[in-house]
Amino acid sequence: MNRQTATPPPASARGTRIALIFALVAERLSAFYEHGQWLTDAQGASLCADWLARTQRSLPQSERKQLSAISDRLARHVAGSLSREAGLYTVHEMMESLDPNHESEVGRTLMEECERMLDEDSA
Repeated sequence: MNRQTATPPPASARGTRIALIFALVAERLSAFYEHGQWLTDAQGASLCADWLARTQRSLPQSERKQLSAISDRLARHVAGSLSREAGLYTVHEMMESLDPNHESEVGRTLMEECERMLDEDSA
């Protein structure tokens, strides 16, 4: 049997951008709680490009930087509003939520916040 390889949807699809913000927030919080440092917007944009390349997608650098900046604002807000213990739990839940088979109320809530911030930034 011949299997056709499905072409991935364009990276500019709204869902992809929301998922990228979510993944960047998780990475930013992880770096903050593990190493006490925040990723720069350039590092975030580079991570974004790496993730997109794995699925043969791309976004212009300006959009990757925009998504990186949004993720930075949300990550800093989350870190500022939680205790260290709660923050570590949140990072764990977010990392687990990167697996589409993992159900998490924390992950779902933060994904909705990523969507809200993308909409707010686009307005």
